Amino acid sequence: MSYTSPSTKSKASTPSGNLPPPNIHNARVIPASPSYFSGRPEFTDNLLNLQALLRKYQTLPTVAPGQAPRVAWRTVSQYRLLVGEPVRASRYHQVIEVLKRLNQIHPAVMPPDLQDAMQIYKRDVNPYAVVKQPAVVDEDGRACGIGRRKSSSAKVYLVHGEGEVLVNGKSINNIFGRIHDRESALWALKATNRMDKYNVWALVSGGGTTGQAEALTLGTAKALMVHEPDLKPALRRGTCGLLCCEDVSFVRGTRG
Repeated sequence: MSYTSPSTKSKASTPSGNLPPPNIHNARVIPASPSYFSGRPEFTDNLLNLQALLRKYQTLPTVAPGQAPRVAWRTVSQYRLLVGEPVRASRYHQVIEVLKRLNQIHPAVMPPDLQDAMQIYKRDVNPYAVVKQPAVVDEDGRACGIGRRKSSSAKVYLVHGEGEVLVNGKSINNIFGRIHDRESALWALKATNRMDKYNVWALVSGGGTTGQAEALTLGTAKALMVHEPDLKPALRRGTCGLLCCEDVSFVRGTRG
């Protein structure tokens, strides 16, 4: 009595040992992405793609972290809108860390496919690429400086003169009733002994008188540095470092 295994029997029943055609009714579609059944498939694919690029190009020469090109990456909110998935900030931070490492690759040997992969994570407008235009003295001899303090702002025009000061078209005594505010508004000129050398025309708005006076101080100091750039160290010392404290917002605490 001979015994035939099922595999031998199936081969014997089909010509040339070929398998029978598959049953298309029982077939199922295989997802193109292995992350299809995960909660965030597009984010997972993006992270895996970046990690694969890092493994592929990790031997390329790099630059120091401080010498890498400055790039403004998309925020997590912008990335969520891009992929349409609720990505956590901690998970998106993993993408940013890989992007920073890839950005350290020397620009001279940066592969084109890597540049295309990193481009989708960059903001549409790079703020680091905007070059600030230096302030100059116009044809009328005026230098303009803008200062902000809390919710106040001041636009100051400084021109050589005898020490006249007009704020919003009025005398400084009519705008600032307190002596402290008047002295604070002109502190940049007083600290550099330029009170009788320049005329000041200013437009102030927003906030209270103290904030407007301090904004006027910043605007006057910036306009003065246009006329005399060498006064920058003296202005920093005289204004107690106020030149680097611009645009400070103030939020009042709420009770309860």
